[in-house]
Amino acid sequence: MKKILLIFTLVFVAQSGFSQKESAFQDGEWFKFRMSYSNWLKAGNATLTVNDKTLNGKPVYHVVGKGWTTGMIKWFFKVTDRYESYFDKKTILPYKFIRNIDEGGHTKDLEIDFDQVNNKAHVNNKKHNTKMVIDTKPNIQDMVSTFYYLRNNLDTENLKVGDEVKIDMFFDEENYGFKLQYLGEEVIETDFGSVNTLVFRPYVMAGRVFKEEESLSLWVSKDKNKLPLRIKADLAVGSLRADLEAFKGLKHPFNIVVKN
Repeated sequence: MKKILLIFTLVFVAQSGFSQKESAFQDGEWFKFRMSYSNWLKAGNATLTVNDKTLNGKPVYHVVGKGWTTGMIKWFFKVTDRYESYFDKKTILPYKFIRNIDEGGHTKDLEIDFDQVNNKAHVNNKKHNTKMVIDTKPNIQDMVSTFYYLRNNLDTENLKVGDEVKIDMFFDEENYGFKLQYLGEEVIETDFGSVNTLVFRPYVMAGRVFKEEESLSLWVSKDKNKLPLRIKADLAVGSLRADLEAFKGLKHPFNIVVKN
């Protein structure tokens, strides 16, 4: 699930040039993704859900991301991941981030409270019963909130092929800087029909997980929703693909290409 969320986040990365537009999402939005390993073996599912909530008296969006293995894969490497983000409904800046995962016996249980005024992250590691305060970049995002923040604000209409964009994000106990390249437009076949998409290539760290820096490709709907439709990743061993297979609660029409 971490890899999937990271990939979705990177699709909309940028540090400047934002212009506030009509929101791309709303309360009740829900995505479900089908993941496969080496293009044929069903590996698992992932979901993202948006709900209205109140946190410490502030109206927020509460997004929950879940990921789990299915079929034969879970007998060899069982995964149950849960990510949560509480972020401001206007600024989309996060106040709280939760990561509770079990990936083949590798577990983490973290709760992070963000002080956006003083640029601090209060990290509560529940697994090890430790707490720490870490300096962050101004207007820091977490892995989940970034995806929604940039869906609302990145001006994709003015991107040019070859443009590179960046963002500052806090994950676990560190500040991260990411970069990706815009590759252009493509019509792809999905479970819902043919869809116009924007294609991106995030740069990742080659090594234990990814085969090389340019291992990822991403397809996002070219409409007001900016739906994450497909991901392909070349891993150090095999490959991973994620496809959107179900959704509900979209704020805007989902555009399908009509062929003559």
